[in-house]
Amino acid sequence: MTQSTDSGELGPEDRKIITLARSARARNGVPEGAAVRDETGRTYVAGTVTLPSLELSALRTAVAMAFASGATSLEAAALVTEAESVTDADRAAVADLGGAGTPVLLAAPDATLRATVTTP
Repeated sequence: MTQSTDSGELGPEDRKIITLARSARARNGVPEGAAVRDETGRTYVAGTVTLPSLELSALRTAVAMAFASGATSLEAAALVTEAESVTDADRAAVADLGGAGTPVLLAAPDATLRATVTTP
C-alpha cells in the first residue's frame, strides 16, 4: 500500500468530495462517509450501510452507486472516518472501477486530510 501525507493544497474537486463525504457521515449518523468522482466529474456519496442482512463500508457503497449509475472509471475517492487507514477491501473496490493508482483521500471527521492512499 502506498500511503503519504499530503502537505500541499488540495484542489477544489478533491476538497469537494471530502466535504460531501463528511456531510454524508454527519447527516446519517454513521461511522464513515465516502464520495467518489467518476471520469465525467459526477460524484456519488454514501454512508456506512448496516442492515441485518447487509453490511457495506461507505466507500464500497459509493463505488457500487457509481457503477450502478453507469460510471466506467473513477478519478478519485474520499473517505471520512475516525479510522487511521483505508481497508484493503475498500482499496480493492476503488481499484475495481478506478484502476491501479486511483487516489483515496483519507480524512478525519473534521475534514483534515490524513493521507492519500493509492489503489493496488
